[in-house]
Amino acid sequence: MTEEQRLVQETARDFVDRELIPHVREWEAKGEVPKSFYRKMADLGFLGAPVPEKYGGAGMDYVSFMLLVEELSRGSSSVRTTVSVQTSLSETSLMWFGSEAQKAAWLVPLAKGQKFGAWALTEPEAGSDAGNLQTTARPEKDEWVLNGQKRFISNGSIADFVQVYAREPGTKGHDGISLFMVPKEAPGFKVTHVETTTKLGLRASPTADLAFENCRIPKDHLIGKKGDGWNQAMRTLNSGRIGIAAGAVGVARAALEAASKYVKERKAFGRPIGDFQLVREMIAQSAMEIDAARLLTLRAAYMRDLGQDNTLEVSMAKLFGADGAAGHGLGHPGPWGVRVQRRIRRRAVLSRCADPRPLRRHERNPETHHRRADPRTIGEEMRAPAWRPRRETVSSARSSAARLPRASFAKTSRRSRSWTSSR
Repeated sequence: MTEEQRLVQETARDFVDRELIPHVREWEAKGEVPKSFYRKMADLGFLGAPVPEKYGGAGMDYVSFMLLVEELSRGSSSVRTTVSVQTSLSETSLMWFGSEAQKAAWLVPLAKGQKFGAWALTEPEAGSDAGNLQTTARPEKDEWVLNGQKRFISNGSIADFVQVYAREPGTKGHDGISLFMVPKEAPGFKVTHVETTTKLGLRASPTADLAFENCRIPKDHLIGKKGDGWNQAMRTLNSGRIGIAAGAVGVARAALEAASKYVKERKAFGRPIGDFQLVREMIAQSAMEIDAARLLTLRAAYMRDLGQDNTLEVSMAKLFGADGAAGHGLGHPGPWGVRVQRRIRRRAVLSRCADPRPLRRHERNPETHHRRADPRTIGEEMRAPAWRPRRETVSSARSSAARLPRASFAKTSRRSRSWTSSR
């Protein structure tokens, strides 16, 4: 890293440790991050990190920006989500496709942290199938009239400017889609539903449903070329993915740091459990996976700084970080896992930073984990016929047990039975 990049990393790390981590649990419980916190971030240039200085931003290169995102995610995925939507989606769209007048009117206040932005693509019937979006925008004199709905829009309830993808009536597929800027005070626009503390994770990042009922905006609120919305969306999504990759690294680091601290404090057999080889192996494996995820992310960021197409590299970094690094951070044993798995899960799952399934090995039957390993339990787990009453004959019991894979039943007396594993 360069000295400038190292300075960004150290500044962000210190800010997260002082201003974010001590308050994050309280904010998650309330479902809200105070605006005063975001003003502090704006003072450091974090809310306009990749935006050139002439438009009010910090002018960071993308390697520096990803180091910043990693540190923010280490403290809170909710904060990381709000910042990523503000920078990687809202500001990036304006940088790439907006006119100079639009940049002056919208990009500058966004980059300075004076306004918040949202980016609305997802709809009730158009999630991954973005080409199926139903929201329409028809020209009428000097205005555009929007009708439709958007769903699961991060920052939707706090945004001053909402970028909305809509299509001209009568068009299908990728054709006829354009990008529009809708101010929150536009007539016919309203927030219909907001989720915070009801979510599994990202509780301090509001997720909103939006409605447009004959919503009227000026003709000059079209961003970029008319009908070029599909290409704009795909390019902008690639910008957002790299932030998720960096966020995955941050979440994994938080889990690993918590686990490393715990295994030094928790003692068993007269010594810290971190002295045991198996535990050390798990810590080492996690550290290795996290470093690999970080390097994949920084490679993609460096390619963007060079102006090269990094679509493949971004996708690889996001996939590896989401499916690997955070999963290792969540997998450490002991009471620590019971105490903090819910907190890590909330931060990881909805930020697409981990697969929660390893935490729920006995999810199909929550009581299974607490039962004794007797024939009745094993029979239920293997979905064998139910255990018969004691008064049944031994031959009937042996017949039932024989249908269980890798197990046999042996008679020791009329009143005692033993369960032995067959080899």
